[in-house]
Amino acid sequence: METISTILKFELLNFDAYSIKVYTLVLVVLIVLATKAVLWIIKKSLNRKSRTKKLDAGNTYALYQIIKYVIWVVAIGLILETIGIKVTVLIAGSAALMVGIGLGLQQTFNDVVSGIILLSERSIKIDDILEIDGDVVKIQEIGLRTSKGLNRDDISIIIPNSLITTNKVINWSHQSKKTRFSIDVGVAYGSNVEQVLKILEESAFAHPDISNRELTEARLVNFGNSSLDFQVLFFTKNIFRISKMKSDIRRIISQKFIENNITIPFPQMDLHLKTNEAKVGFDNMK
Repeated sequence: METISTILKFELLNFDAYSIKVYTLVLVVLIVLATKAVLWIIKKSLNRKSRTKKLDAGNTYALYQIIKYVIWVVAIGLILETIGIKVTVLIAGSAALMVGIGLGLQQTFNDVVSGIILLSERSIKIDDILEIDGDVVKIQEIGLRTSKGLNRDDISIIIPNSLITTNKVINWSHQSKKTRFSIDVGVAYGSNVEQVLKILEESAFAHPDISNRELTEARLVNFGNSSLDFQVLFFTKNIFRISKMKSDIRRIISQKFIENNITIPFPQMDLHLKTNEAKVGFDNMK
């Protein structure tokens, strides 16, 4: 025991009024290990509740992130106190420095505050589909300063949290997991309107990712300059890959139009020439 006590009291560093001994490092290691153990237990508990459907994955992640940041702040405070650095004195002594740092890192602090808002409000969660600056992104991770998303080209995008909280953002999956989309198509004048409506609805039905088939609807929306303009509306949960889905449905529509001799017309423009005025001008030159 005396040997262990001697080892623990062995002084590693000594400067001014502070000294770091072996038992100080042991305490620091124990605090870190205890913090990780507590976080592991909390994460397992939250995941267990998520599996029993008491919490969804997004809420579980947000709650865990907030708890993790709070616990680590407390742990770092304890580590500083263990080393011999008084946290209150440190904060008071560095107040002026913090003001300067705050001015230089204003945007960073803005992102951090935005991250806290996102995690606490839970208006945006993991796997939500967002439209930000015209780009559609699936959120994979919400951090304290930045969030990570995946766009439709499977490219990872790092998004500053302030961009989400201060800009207009469309959350395609906020209210419901399924969303309504539409496809526009024009057919030649003289086509059988009822037949076209039927073909459009059948083409949408043919895709396996269509939800609520009874709500799928085709409409005649306008008498265009060169065509009868139709629209087919449908619900789907496949929000992130909607471009591929629309392409598939358009291919089906095109094939069915060919089979039923329905034509998609080219844009047309009528050009009128006033030949009389041209003839009068020519006669006056004689």
